[in-house]
Amino acid sequence: MPKKKKTKKVKILKKTKINKIKIKIKPGVKASEKKATTLGPDEKPEIKKIKKQPTEKRIYNLKDYVVYPKHGVGKITAIEKATIGQIDIQFYKIFIEKEKLTLTVPINQQSKLRPISSINQINKCISILKTKPKIKRTMWSRRAQEYDQKINSGKIYELAEVVKDLNKNTDIIADQSYSERQLFEKAYERLKSEFEAVLKVSPEDVQKKMDKALGRTATLESAE
Repeated sequence: MPKKKKTKKVKILKKTKINKIKIKIKPGVKASEKKATTLGPDEKPEIKKIKKQPTEKRIYNLKDYVVYPKHGVGKITAIEKATIGQIDIQFYKIFIEKEKLTLTVPINQQSKLRPISSINQINKCISILKTKPKIKRTMWSRRAQEYDQKINSGKIYELAEVVKDLNKNTDIIADQSYSERQLFEKAYERLKSEFEAVLKVSPEDVQKKMDKALGRTATLESAE
């Protein structure tokens, strides 16, 4: 009888897709520390306590004048330290003379502050005050909201625009509504206090300078 040929059994392996997981490792991490990136179900990541508060580049000094948008010009009366939750925090004490208010502002939140304007910026404000007011025909409630936002923005040019737009060239109360006069006085006093801090002159001289730019001087003299 003829011999049967032996057939070799070949196992066919099915291709299986293997999902590769990429682990991003920050520069400076050694290869031996790569295993530390994978934590077990019962393991918790180590939390390191911050010992010092992060600071911003701008540093103000004692007795510097700064502007806090919602309150206006203030003077730094103290730079103090405190420990809260094992974190050392530095903060400014700022006295707002017009409101008789003292603010506590952490140094790492000083983005809310800005330095007082330069002489060039003050001169530009004078130029803004000399221009004609923009007359808007929208509802007063909407305009009042826009004016209030500009006043609290902390931007001196926007402040000057509010003073210019609400100026009636007169001190006669009947010529302005109560809310108009309130907003005008608020903006006027904010701008005046910054003029005083920059120009270093008396409040009376600053008022004369602003009123002259607004055209209020001639009107008041004729009224007298």
